[in-house]
Order: sequence, then structure tokens, then C-alpha cells
Amino acid sequence: MTDNDTLHKAPAIFNSKTRPQSADDEIGNFEKVNYLEVTRHQHDQRLDNFLLNRLKGLPKSHIYKMIRSDEIRVNNKRCKAHDRLQREDVVRIAPVQLATREKPIISTEFANSLLARVVYEDKGLIVLNKPSGIAVHGGSGLNFGVIEAMREVTGKKYLELIHRIDKDTSGLLMISKKRSTLKTLQQHLVDKTIQKHYLCLAKGQPAMSEQRIDAPLLRYTVASGERRVKVDAQDELAKESQTDINVHARFTLNNQPVSLIEAKPLTGRTHQIRVHLAHIGHAILGDDKYNVHDKSGVHRLCLHAWRLDIPGYKTITAPLPEEMLALVPDNQTLPQ
Repeated sequence: MTDNDTLHKAPAIFNSKTRPQSADDEIGNFEKVNYLEVTRHQHDQRLDNFLLNRLKGLPKSHIYKMIRSDEIRVNNKRCKAHDRLQREDVVRIAPVQLATREKPIISTEFANSLLARVVYEDKGLIVLNKPSGIAVHGGSGLNFGVIEAMREVTGKKYLELIHRIDKDTSGLLMISKKRSTLKTLQQHLVDKTIQKHYLCLAKGQPAMSEQRIDAPLLRYTVASGERRVKVDAQDELAKESQTDINVHARFTLNNQPVSLIEAKPLTGRTHQIRVHLAHIGHAILGDDKYNVHDKSGVHRLCLHAWRLDIPGYKTITAPLPEEMLALVPDNQTLPQ
């Protein structure tokens, strides 16, 4: 019998004052002991991920410390971060000090603009054409991101990000409406059976129309604390990374040679396309991290999540945004 098995042998017993609340509902008061009953939406979720979703604003290290120090219990038993929760489990959370974060106020205009950007929806999945400049989730000084806004404007208790794209990248973002959809599509991502296609405007004009960039990537932090990535073939911590690129158009912009490139990441590393293209000398226009000497005059990151090929679904696409489309000459043919 495993440690995880013992968590589910007997439910916790409560009196009328300590009845658990549904884990689908937000915690109202963090300064008292909270008991959360796991629903079908959190079934089989790891305990640490469950807590990260409900203790927003608390550092991950503190959450792990709470688990180790027995401030978190499942069915009145000690637990570990990797334990899987089962429906009707009750998670006890000791009082905790969280930074005060008011419920986001979503303007009607912004709400309508987000809902108008839904390009696909079924019983389990929403695919949103995210605008550039909006983070996918709150944090790091942001009161809310796309996922918090979507929960607020749709009134749905369960909406979860299936994956993430950078704040300044526009395009297709998958959001689950059901736990089963989240697990299925995230497993597809692990198995690399979902193919993402991006369109970008890059400086210069690659000699080859098609090529694979195979260069290991290493994450590091600059003095300001900002996260960055670089190609590093020597460091053992660098991760194998491959991106296929296809040049669709070559033209000039402000007297500078430019290319419209389709990029297909075969691995899912942070900033992968941006770093790989910069590595071969064709950095993305408007990239303030990896194209600091950009002379194009472009004021946004010209990277767009254009197409998704998901097993069992029709191909989902999002057209090139107007601010990028305006940079491409009319005589150039765009990918369909």
C-alpha cells in the first residue's frame, strides 16, 4: 500500500461549524482554517497544483513548506506535494497570510472583446485568439490575466489554462472547461501529438526556405530578476530543443530585409521560437529581449500563434492580427 492510498481510506468527520466548502468556490477568508472538498473538477490533480490554484499570491516555496510542516492535510492525514486528490477528499488549509488581491473589475468593453475572440468552443474546450500585450494569468504585479478575466465574464467556476503563451505573443490559447479535457490535451502536449504553428516577422532573409533549428536551450536570470533563455550546448542543464521553420515571404520594411516565417516548435521550451530565430541571425521584429538592436520601427512582438492541429479536432486557426498584417506588402501571399 502506498502513502497516497492511505489518504483515501476514510473521509474526515466534521461538525456543523466546520463543514467543508466546495473546492470550486473561492476561499473567502484565509485567516482561518479552511476545509475544501474536492469535486470532479480537481479529481486526480496533484496536491501542490491544487494549492497553487487556490493560494494565489503565495510563493510556491511557502506552499511546499506548509505541506512539509503539516499545515496542509488531506482527510485529516499527513500528505505529500505529489499526492493525487480524489473526488470528495477534504483538504485542510491552515490560516495563511496572503497579499490582498481584490476581485478583478472587468469592463464591459473588455469582456465583450474577449468573448468575441473565442474562435472555437465545445463542451470541454475554449480556444481564444489572445491579443498581444495581455498576460495569460495574473501575478508579478498584474491583478488579472486572460484566465481570471474569462472566469469572471463567463461566470464559469471551472476554467483552466491548458498551456501558456507569452504576454506579448498573440494568437491561439487553449482553455479547458472540464478536468477531463485538461488532462487529455495536456497529455497530448506531453506526447507531442499537438502541433502548434506560429507566424512571425523576422529580420533578414534566410538562405534556405525550410530548415530545422536544433539547439539546446538554457534558462537563466538576469541581474534584474527577469527570466531569459539562451542557446548553450555546453551546460548539462540545457534542454534539447528543435524548431522547424518555413519562409513564406521575403520583402523589405523601412529599407530593411524582412521575412514572414512559419515556425513549428517540436519541443515546448520557454521563449523557444524567439531564441532559436535570434540564434540563426533572424530575430523576431519587436522583440525587446532577443532583438535589442531592432531597426524595423515595429512596436510589438511580431509573433502570432496561428494554427493548432489537435488529434480528434478540426484544424483551428487565427488570422494574422491587423498590426502584423499591415507590415506585409499586398503582393505577398499569406499561408492559409
